[in-house]
Amino acid sequence: MVPSEENQLVPKEDMFWSCRQSIFAEMKKKFAQVESAAEEPRVLCIIQDTTNSKTVNERVTLNLPASTPLKRLFEDVASKVGYVNGTFDLMWGNGDNVTDTQTPIDQKSDKTILDAGFEPGKKNFLHLTDKDGEQPHIMPEESGTTDDSVQDRFIGPLPREGSVGCTNDYVSQSYSYSSVLSKSETGYVGLVNQAMTCYLNSLLQTLFMTPEFRNALYKWEFEESEEDPVTSIPYQLQRLFVLLQTSKKRAIETTDVTRSFGWDSSEAWQQHDVQELCRVMFDALEQKWKQTEQADLINQLYQGKLKDYVRCLECGYEGWRIDTYLDIPLVIRPYGSNQAFASVEEALHAFIQPEILDGPNQYFCERCKKKCDARKGLRFLHFPYLLTLQLKRFDFDYTTMHRIKLNDRMTFPEELDMSVFIDVEDEKSPQTESCTDSGAENEGSCHSDQMSNDFSNDDGVDEGICLESNSAAERISKAGSEKSSLLYELFSVMVHSGSAAGGHYYACIKSFSDDQWYSFNDQHVSKITQEDIKKTYGGSSGSRGYYSSAFASSTNAYMLIYRLKDPMRNAKFLEAQEYPEHIKQLVQKERELEEQEKRQREIERNTCKIKLFCMHPAKQIMMENKLEVHKDRTLKEAVEIAYKLMDLEEAVPLDCCRLVKYDEFHDYLERSYEGEEDTPMGLLLGGVKSTYMFDLLLETRRPDQIFQCYKPGEVMVKVHVVDLKTESVASPISVRAYLNQTVSEFKQLISKATHLPAETMRVVLERCYNDLRLLNVSSKTLKAEGFFRSNKVFIESSESLDHHVAYTDSHLWKLLDRHANTIRLYVSLPEQSPGSQFRRAVYLKSSGDSGNLDEACERVKGPVGNMKSVEAILEESTEKLKSLSLQQQQEGDNGDSSKSTEASDFENIESPLNEIDSSASAENRELENQIQISDPENLQSEERSDSDVNNDRSTSSVDSDILSSSHSSDTLCNVDNAPLPLANGLDSHSITSSRRSKANQGKKETWDTAEEDSGTDSEYDESGKSRGEAQYMYFKSEPYTSDEGSGEGQKWLMVHVDKRITLSAFKQHLEPFVGVPSSHFKVFRVYASNQEFESVRLNETLSSFSDDNKITIRLGRALKKGEYRVKVYQLLVNEPEPCKFLLDAVFAKGMTVRQSKEELLPQLREQCGLDLTIDRFRLRKKTWKNPGTVFLDYHIYEEDINISSNWEVFLEILEGVEKMKSMSQLAVLSRRWRPSEMKLDSFQEVVLESSSVEELKEKLSEISGIPLENIEFAKGRGTFPCDISILEIHQDLDWNPKVSTLNVWPLYICDDGAVIFYRDKTEELMELTDEQRNELMKKESSRLQKTGHRVTYSPRKEKALKIYLDGAPNKDLTQD
Repeated sequence: MVPSEENQLVPKEDMFWSCRQSIFAEMKKKFAQVESAAEEPRVLCIIQDTTNSKTVNERVTLNLPASTPLKRLFEDVASKVGYVNGTFDLMWGNGDNVTDTQTPIDQKSDKTILDAGFEPGKKNFLHLTDKDGEQPHIMPEESGTTDDSVQDRFIGPLPREGSVGCTNDYVSQSYSYSSVLSKSETGYVGLVNQAMTCYLNSLLQTLFMTPEFRNALYKWEFEESEEDPVTSIPYQLQRLFVLLQTSKKRAIETTDVTRSFGWDSSEAWQQHDVQELCRVMFDALEQKWKQTEQADLINQLYQGKLKDYVRCLECGYEGWRIDTYLDIPLVIRPYGSNQAFASVEEALHAFIQPEILDGPNQYFCERCKKKCDARKGLRFLHFPYLLTLQLKRFDFDYTTMHRIKLNDRMTFPEELDMSVFIDVEDEKSPQTESCTDSGAENEGSCHSDQMSNDFSNDDGVDEGICLESNSAAERISKAGSEKSSLLYELFSVMVHSGSAAGGHYYACIKSFSDDQWYSFNDQHVSKITQEDIKKTYGGSSGSRGYYSSAFASSTNAYMLIYRLKDPMRNAKFLEAQEYPEHIKQLVQKERELEEQEKRQREIERNTCKIKLFCMHPAKQIMMENKLEVHKDRTLKEAVEIAYKLMDLEEAVPLDCCRLVKYDEFHDYLERSYEGEEDTPMGLLLGGVKSTYMFDLLLETRRPDQIFQCYKPGEVMVKVHVVDLKTESVASPISVRAYLNQTVSEFKQLISKATHLPAETMRVVLERCYNDLRLLNVSSKTLKAEGFFRSNKVFIESSESLDHHVAYTDSHLWKLLDRHANTIRLYVSLPEQSPGSQFRRAVYLKSSGDSGNLDEACERVKGPVGNMKSVEAILEESTEKLKSLSLQQQQEGDNGDSSKSTEASDFENIESPLNEIDSSASAENRELENQIQISDPENLQSEERSDSDVNNDRSTSSVDSDILSSSHSSDTLCNVDNAPLPLANGLDSHSITSSRRSKANQGKKETWDTAEEDSGTDSEYDESGKSRGEAQYMYFKSEPYTSDEGSGEGQKWLMVHVDKRITLSAFKQHLEPFVGVPSSHFKVFRVYASNQEFESVRLNETLSSFSDDNKITIRLGRALKKGEYRVKVYQLLVNEPEPCKFLLDAVFAKGMTVRQSKEELLPQLREQCGLDLTIDRFRLRKKTWKNPGTVFLDYHIYEEDINISSNWEVFLEILEGVEKMKSMSQLAVLSRRWRPSEMKLDSFQEVVLESSSVEELKEKLSEISGIPLENIEFAKGRGTFPCDISILEIHQDLDWNPKVSTLNVWPLYICDDGAVIFYRDKTEELMELTDEQRNELMKKESSRLQKTGHRVTYSPRKEKALKIYLDGAPNKDLTQD
């Protein structure tokens, strides 16, 4: 045996080695081919399909060898996009490859793509276009599916993420490119999903594919004289069906149909149940078809009958009634069962399975005159022509208390024999045929979970009708003949994919024309097979027991529609020649409209749309519009269109305008089009594109000027001439240069344009914001210096000594730096500024002496009668500020107080404030008090702060607190004197810091907290100097007349200021014009919507401001560091409006609640008329309208209580002594509900020592007198005061929750202010008559609508599906 085995191994080894050598040879050959292919250059082709608006944004990419013939290119494109080769053209998509972009590429040419002008290593853009005006032909399915790389050729739109039906295991994801074209290869038209209308699309396609329904709909004729076509549901369905049958589009809209339903656009975002829609739409059609031939169409096609019976098991007596149905709801899984029905047949048997009524459920038999055991059930008497089965996949899980979807497997046959379910009476006892209506009272008692809510009683067949007139033999014969013809064929499966919360519907429909199944998935229509139908049974492959539904596929059948197989009744679709005359006219009308749309789309497809700009020659503002011009229009015609579009007829002649290529982002003129007036715009713009990388500018000139030629490759330079003597920068002059020019050559170019000598010229390039570079190397090119497409330079050409100074120290650099950072602001001054306020200040400074007043005014104004006080102040302040800023750089910090006072750059302006001796800070306080007394109305100005957008009432009551409060008297930096240098070297801030530490120990003298950042900043820096003194910042202002309507006395300033200045310094510059110190006025920034926000951060710069921003100045003490503006509201718990605004106050960090109450007392007395004592009111947290934590007197702001800008608090007046003494206590607001009187008592506060429910009940028992064991309570819902209708409070609230403490679910009462309703559980609810209830309902509805509290709680409900027969819903204002 051994030798023979060895002999057998020899040939096997030879065979192995020979196979191995052949494989290596083949691989070597393949590698050689790959290497040769790798050496060949490749061409990247990007093809855009422009034949359809839906595909214009899609791209096909091909990477081909350069030797590929043009024929092969067309073959590859056809294979990729799913078109028949030879039915489309390819054109160049950009103008860089060939000279003529409008000539199609020759498909029959033998050239390679390299010879045809394709460039290797670059993107070659191509447009796929119609051939000879006809759209490309779709590749047949057989040839379209031969390509193995299906996924590679998918470039259509992917299904929406929510469209689960498009991505399940039965619908293929690999739609070919042809699926996004004008019409499906199936010949059927899809429906566009408006948003979530897939359920509607599924039903409409099913009705369209039902011959009997479509034919009957076509026979109905619309009378336009009787009804508006927009609101006619049958007419809009007719139009839709005609379009589905004749349109050449891939999918059509359903908006006209939904509009006839009375729906608006919001309905498109509501997903509904398709079975519900079917019932509601059939009802609407029946209403519309009254008094017509189609009046009984729905019943003839869809209505069946069944008998609901109860039979006594003792005497055989049977009570029954007849019900009609439009669909049969089949339970997927019986109640309480873990096992689902396996098939539709099994579910149908369960549907008619009777139930035994015994025990407590016994039936009272009228014949036996006693309760007896009985059998209750349903019997089918008649099945409709079109049988609709609803698989009840949506259920309610009582464990989780959520709706669920049952995804269990349930099979359904293609042919369903219903004869086994028809009722045949085989009992001969006449007792069984007795009839009565006593069974009516048991309607639905045991099958209510199976019967549709839409079942309706047939009035024509009343319950209790006796069938004894027919003999048993006749009935059996009749039933037998009916049974023999009850074979149904399935033709529509409406599939739901998703969960009970939402999903996607689509329909699988069999065409009666060719017996082929199709998938109608919104706009996608495709062929499917019987195997695909079986995949909609649901369920999973393996058995997972009870949890099988959770792991099953969520895509399964939801509604099944069968048609009776009856050759005598089965109809075919009407042929075109069989259409009624009105349908023929409708078809013709819709075809004409579609052709018109097609022509319009063709025009749109060939229209170039590009941004157009124009600088208006008179208004000097840049205008923007969109130029739409056909690609075949010439440049000359485009100029005429742009000329009219920009409305320049009265501004400039047409021959003084031209279009140039423009880059708006860089403000760069790319090129002009000389000599190309007759060139088509499509060629100039590089074809029709969705977006262009450039814009067009309509350039204008004066009649005596000539247009400059702009050549590609040039750069544009805006040249600003600087005059050092006048410190001015002129408007720009445009100059075009080349990047390879040297700086020296560039100077010569500028010299010709500006007529300035090039020898002494200094050129400064602004490369980016605040980057100013001096071009001092004459031999460097502009490119090397950083020039780009659009540039900005400043030139100065003088023989001043400034040339010899270092550039960064020169006057030129400082001037340009100032120019780059200067912004223009418009400042609105208070009405009394600067005249009356200034005179008032002078008057007070001169101790009331009228002579001094006049003398002082003379110093300010000059000669008597000269009214240029503002101009005088402006000039003097500017000059003085400049000189003072130079002095400050030379002065030390150890000067005496008088020197420091003289060094103030704002108080020593030549004005009455400087010339009259400023004696003491007490006089300054007198000044401010006098201002307050003499003009109080100006201090009550309307304002808004940082986040105070939503506050309607913002009148500042703090404005009256100019110096009366303790805050302003604490600062060591008074208005007229600089911060006082102290002998021990400490500055004023170190003093205030030590004083603040004392304040934390209970002192209330000062609240200045300048060290820490808490929203506002001190006006002085760490050295004690006023911010802004360290470096002089440019500030220049002049009077300005505002065009806006304002008070007669209101003044405006136009201010040019360096935006690097701090807000503190800016305010101090404004002091002379406002007439009060900077600490006593506020700055509000005005936004485009005219909303005002207070600027409070004094150490921040004006960098966030921009040119032409508006600022409003309002009188009132500005906040200091650590201070917060607080809005105080009164809490009125038993008033209809419990929240009432009182005043604005200022609280400071470190202040106790008691100290803030002390400061509030005089303000409450003066402004609100509330004369209170400090122990008769409390402050508490305010959250929206809800009262919260009660603040105790010893609480400290920012330590115990968080405080923020524009904080809001409640002030609550107490009826007696404050009961809240500790944070461990809990204050709740209780309200008694009296059901016997149908009324609510007033609120009463209950203070608890703990969170115990037992203690709460004890307290409620004490205040109400209800026995403790009878107390029931519930937490209020929503926003305070938790309003609820008295018709609902007794049953809607969660009464008597089973908890022992208040701080757990479902109460969660952890803070003060919670609302508790309570009642006596032994008190009976008042019985109301219908009249009383209706009257009470009206009163409650009116009350709750006024308060608006109702809507704060009601949870979001599902919106009911309604179809409005008059085309619009009735607005019921009383409806929730």
